[in-house]
Amino acid sequence: MAELNEDALLYEKKDHIVTLTMNQPEFRNSLGSPDVLPLWQIVADRINADSDVRCVILTGAGKHFSTGGDVRNMGDRGGQRGTRGKSPVDARMRYRNGVHRIVRAVRSIELPVIAAVNGAAVGLGCDITCLCDMRMAAENARFGVTFLKLGLNPGDGGAFHLQKVIGMARASEMFYTGDLIDAKTALDWGLVGKVVPLDQLLIEARELAARVARQPPDVLRMTKVLLRTAQTNEMETVLEMSAAMQGIAHHTDDHVEAINAFFEKRPGDFQGR
Repeated sequence: MAELNEDALLYEKKDHIVTLTMNQPEFRNSLGSPDVLPLWQIVADRINADSDVRCVILTGAGKHFSTGGDVRNMGDRGGQRGTRGKSPVDARMRYRNGVHRIVRAVRSIELPVIAAVNGAAVGLGCDITCLCDMRMAAENARFGVTFLKLGLNPGDGGAFHLQKVIGMARASEMFYTGDLIDAKTALDWGLVGKVVPLDQLLIEARELAARVARQPPDVLRMTKVLLRTAQTNEMETVLEMSAAMQGIAHHTDDHVEAINAFFEKRPGDFQGR
């Protein structure tokens, strides 16, 4: 079993906000190395277990957000370049036990996640941005899902996530052509909500995270559950969950504090109770 490379995914917490930084700029923050994979679920679990965390920022060190799967691992294996195992079944298990762990980990984070996209977000790197709840990009950002150019299908769940963000037609164009789109196009297509100068990217992301972090933390988590549930369920299911969660929210101290703050015309002081 590979020893964990804890420096590859940096964890910084300040003022209820966790910043996760993919930190292998020498490899363009490519993903999927055995020494990094387990870190994603470790940090997701750490975030979920910390009641003091209210928002998460995900970004990349260096010039790029992430160029996706580690193409180095697609190199020469037993004289056959590009092979991914001894058999199709073995290759399937490599994905299930490999990059799917990153997808599931990011998806499992219970708090709002902001993608601050610097430079290229390609393949799995692009798909991870779609797993985030909010996305903003630097002016130099580029997005692409270039699997076909490597003779591959999107093996990381991108076929599920991208079309939910930008619609079937736009997602089809990106998948079928493998073309990269620039930050302005990503904004026009709804892939990101804001484009800013590179030197302002983390400043803007932290300002957004701070606005999120002012909300009652328990109800914030429940709201994310409702939004995710609404993506894949019928209205009646969402209505039932909404009523149940609203019943819980009404009996929190933070709800009482919110009402008092409203009438007293002051910011709420929420404690997660």
